[in-house]
Formats: sequence, structure tokens, C-alpha cells
Amino acid sequence: MSELEGIAIVGIAARFPGMPPGGNADDLWRNLRDGIESIARFTEEELAAAGVDPALLADPRYVRAKGALDGADLFDAPFFGFTPREAEAMDPQQRVFLECAWEALEDAACNPDHPSGHSRRIGVWAGAGVSSYLISNLLPNQERLESFGGLQVLLLNDRDFLATRASYELNLRGPSVAVQTACSTSLVAIHMACQSLLGGESDMALAGGVSISSPLRTGYLFQEGSVMSPDGCCRAFDASASGAVEGNGCGVVALKRLADAVADGDRIYAVIRGSAVNNDGSGKIGFTAPSVEGQAEVISEALMMSGVEPETIGYVEAHGSGTPLGDPIEVAALTQAFRAAGAEGEGFCAIGSIKTNFGHCNTAAGVAGLIKTALALTHRTLPPSLHY
Repeated sequence: MSELEGIAIVGIAARFPGMPPGGNADDLWRNLRDGIESIARFTEEELAAAGVDPALLADPRYVRAKGALDGADLFDAPFFGFTPREAEAMDPQQRVFLECAWEALEDAACNPDHPSGHSRRIGVWAGAGVSSYLISNLLPNQERLESFGGLQVLLLNDRDFLATRASYELNLRGPSVAVQTACSTSLVAIHMACQSLLGGESDMALAGGVSISSPLRTGYLFQEGSVMSPDGCCRAFDASASGAVEGNGCGVVALKRLADAVADGDRIYAVIRGSAVNNDGSGKIGFTAPSVEGQAEVISEALMMSGVEPETIGYVEAHGSGTPLGDPIEVAALTQAFRAAGAEGEGFCAIGSIKTNFGHCNTAAGVAGLIKTALALTHRTLPPSLHY
């Protein structure tokens, strides 16, 4: 691969637990660098105010923890031309993603309405979690729901419209694609954006994901054998790993072909040298279980596409969900792929997971890890992975 091949990350917008409302990548980096765990622990009064059933609160298995996103209930509606009524009917995921899409372009110093930006085909690839705001806030209030109008509610809440709304509101004329692959959504969106850039279909791309569940401040009922942690901590790769905790957040990256970014004098956070997507079909013990072979294959393909020697890789930001089944399988798959690519050494590559900082952000989990890694490269500092 030549020096100017690859995809440059030229803009970052991040909203994750532990950050102040409206915070940016610098706020996220400070928390990561300082090893801060940003899991909120709720009081009984807070949970009762959020509408949690008192019988559930009394259950000793109820875990009063979540990677809550401060400011997810806020939105600068006039800035985007929405009325207060429209904003009220709009899923917070749609609101926060739209703000982050704008912030990613701002961070990349791109104004789509300027002649230099207007001539570029800027695409959007993104996905969101299920609209629990619609389920828990709007549907129970039929009178209010009918006053908004069925089509309006659908347009403001259905995740099919996440990417196209950003393209419409920000005047972006490239492809606009909703991506839904559960917790791999945002990384699949980034892969698809890279392919569009490499194929010349787009000149710039926004890619990422958002996951914000309603109510914003609530816990969960622990069940033995589930993927959820019994104490609200995610201990990725630790011997005592017992699951993850839900995290809310949104991440968007602005991407360009590396040669274009260099020619334009852009600030470059990091470079994506290769990526790959696959599926392991039925070759695993269950629908939600991972497999060594499927993961090893996709890692091997990404390594091959990148042209990077595996022994030169110093860090892998892993899925790292902190489950006793998933973590060993992931390490086995990484080892198999690196060995197949010719790596012979041991102990040369660190692994970690941002989930230890603020939980599993579902559709936004992958982009959270990518942003962490890009910031680590920018600052030439490897932040700690917690609870190991």
C-alpha cells in the first residue's frame, strides 16, 4: 500500500457517558486518559421518578446502574429549524445524531453550503437503536400521539430515516444509508462509507451510530447466564468477567480519502488502512454467540486489505463485552488471525475495550471504540482498560 492510500478520519463528534452535555472529543479523551469509569449509580428516588416499578426496585437482582448520557433530553430545535412540538415528538436518538453529524462536519472544517463543500458528494451511513422513546413516552399517551399525527411520529422516530434526515437538514448530496446490524452497526457503517470513498461514489462521508434508551435513567434486572453484569461493571478480559452494562451514546466520524485529506490540508486523527465485514452463518453454538472461525476470518481479511504486518500492531481495541464466553473466543480468534498472517512473537500487542469505561453502547459501540483508538493515536498515549 502506498503512503497516501487509505481513509483519513478528519472529523470526530462524540457524546458518551461521563461527558458534559454538548461535550466534544477532548472531553471524552480526558475521561479515557484518566481511567474514569462513567457508569451512573441511581438512587431509589431517581429510579422511582423515572417510573421504575416499585416491585422491580425491591428485587435484589435489580442493578441500579447504566452508562447514562447527560443532556440526551436537550436539543437546540431552532438551530435545525424544528418547532418545539416537532422536537417533543422526536426520538432523542434522532436529535443527538443530527447534532453529532453537524459537529463532525464542523470539526472537519467542512461547510456543505460553501462552494468548496457544495461541490462534494458527502454521504451518510448510520444506524440507531430501537425507538424506546416511541414505545415508553409516545405510545402510552394516545391523545398526545394522535395530536402529533401518525406520519409525523413515524418520520421523527423510525430509524430508517436517521441518515436521510441528516442529509436533508445538512444539505448533503451523497448516498444516505440506514445500517442496522445490532451492535456491529456503526463499524459496518464505517466500512461501507470507506468502500464508497474508495470506489469514488463519495468525496466525503459521515459514519457512525447512536443508541439512547428511554427512560434515560434506569437500571436492569440481572438474570443468571445473561450478557448483563450482576454489579454494573464491565470487566473485559478479566478472570472475573461476568457481563456488560448498558451504555448510551453517539459517535460520528468524518472520513475522506487520505490523498484528498492531505491535499486539502486537513487535520488527520488517524488513517483506516483496511476493513472487512463477514458473517459466520450457522457455524456457532447459538444465534447470539460468537465463533472463533468467523471472527478469525474477518480479522485476517482486514489485515490483508491493510497491508500491515501484524507484529507492527501495538494495540487492538476489542469488542470486549466482558462475558465469560465472548472474551476467550475473541482472544482465540485474534491469535489465530495474527498467527495466520505470520506473527510469531508474544506479548507485543495490547488489547482493551472502551466498554469498561461506560458500558456497551449497542449500535454506537463500534464507533466508540474507533474514536478511542483514533484519539489514542492522535495523543500517542494508550489509555487504560479498566477492571482488569
